[in-house]
Amino acid sequence: MNFTRRAFLASSTALALAPAAYATGGETPFSRDDVIAMARDLASRDYAEREMVPQEWQDLTYQQYRSIRFRLDRALWYETETPYNVDFFSPGLYFPRTVKVSTVEDGMTKPVTFDLAMFNKSDDVPELPIDDTLGFSGLRLRTEMHRPGETDEFCVWQGASYFRAIGLHEVYGLSARGLALKTGDPDGEEFPEFVRFWLERPKPGQRNMVVHALMDSPSVTGAYQFNVTAGADCVMDIEATLFPRTELPHVGIAPGTSMFLFDQTNHSRFDDFRPAVHDSHGLLIRNGAGEVLWRPLANPTRLQISSFVDTNPRGFGLMQRKREFSDYADLEANYHKRPGLWVEPNGDWGKGTVTLVEIPADQEIYDNIVAYWRPMEPYAAGSQIDLSYRLIWGEEPQRTPMARVINTAMGDNTFGEGRLAVIDFEPSDLLDDPEAMTIFVSSPHAETSDGVLQRNPDTGGLRLAFSFEPADRTHVELRAQLLKDKQPASEVWLYRWTS
Repeated sequence: MNFTRRAFLASSTALALAPAAYATGGETPFSRDDVIAMARDLASRDYAEREMVPQEWQDLTYQQYRSIRFRLDRALWYETETPYNVDFFSPGLYFPRTVKVSTVEDGMTKPVTFDLAMFNKSDDVPELPIDDTLGFSGLRLRTEMHRPGETDEFCVWQGASYFRAIGLHEVYGLSARGLALKTGDPDGEEFPEFVRFWLERPKPGQRNMVVHALMDSPSVTGAYQFNVTAGADCVMDIEATLFPRTELPHVGIAPGTSMFLFDQTNHSRFDDFRPAVHDSHGLLIRNGAGEVLWRPLANPTRLQISSFVDTNPRGFGLMQRKREFSDYADLEANYHKRPGLWVEPNGDWGKGTVTLVEIPADQEIYDNIVAYWRPMEPYAAGSQIDLSYRLIWGEEPQRTPMARVINTAMGDNTFGEGRLAVIDFEPSDLLDDPEAMTIFVSSPHAETSDGVLQRNPDTGGLRLAFSFEPADRTHVELRAQLLKDKQPASEVWLYRWTS
């Protein structure tokens, strides 16, 4: 992947934009159908790259770009009764192409024009030329969350089709994308881009805000509508209409992109004072058959792609379950405050796979984890695909009755041959009597022990330990679950061990 975390994290350094300065140009009628028509028209023509901003903007250093900060008093709808404000980001450095932004009020749209006076900048930023290519590289939503009468940011769109959000008392972590194309393919990944945005002005007292986006890419165009509600969890209801220019045999729907460097399963590879470094802990799946699957994430030494075959999934997402500071001991990154992201399809998505891509990484600046839904049948060129789903960003955006896996550890089996796997389950009424539990452990690749179940006095839950013998294999798939009266009492724990 060539889009690094550093490029996306630069988005958190720019700040806000001005109310009156936006109403330039004439008003025109607007509806979501207009965005769909634009996407359909774009798909009927050859793809054309957008023009880049002047070279002086592209040559900004990282520190110079960070110092260009949007003025909070210039935010869209600042100091009005509108419950949301909007900040905008400058172009330059990692963002050489800009997006067009318009507002929508009473069914009429107006363009938002770029003005360098909207930003403060440090003295070491050189003189920057202003021409017609200039616009914004992205936008950020604010609303009243933690402080009465003051706004806090909670949602950002910037770079390709990336966006991310947080709930209350959280810090930015993993990202979502409008669409993933050919992730992990040998020929390289394609990154669709949001090229235009329309911001519907919320009425006083309105809890949600609607954002429209036009997507373009060599292989596909799309019209997106985000219905966003801030709160303890940030909830986004998304309607997307895609128009493939070419056949799409490898498309990723509702992709989440995150970072996993190490935890107890692979800490020996990293000389680091922290016990763990990751934005996401594992992949949670509720499949169409009703099973609840938990797949701890890994940072492999070779590219790994895992496919979980399903029909009409109920949901999936990347979670950050460990929520204590001591789990990470990082005063700056605050990994214990990173949100999880849950994807909930609206309607039937048919046959396909929840796909997990794990890419080797040696630094935490790289997003090396991607999870998405991959339809079984390719999308045909010239077709129209309508999708509807919900994204929930928060500390625990999805809970099920099953006892959760709260920790996975791996190590050499000091009491015998092979490797030792240790799984901790949270306290649960379903796990109140260890003697009543049936242990299920299996692998299609290696011999496993029966497993030993004990009460963990530190967590109050149960700990399952078993050994397996990988021999000369480079990878081993493992599965474990606790049953009570022949019924599931815990999540299904799935793991791919790699040498």
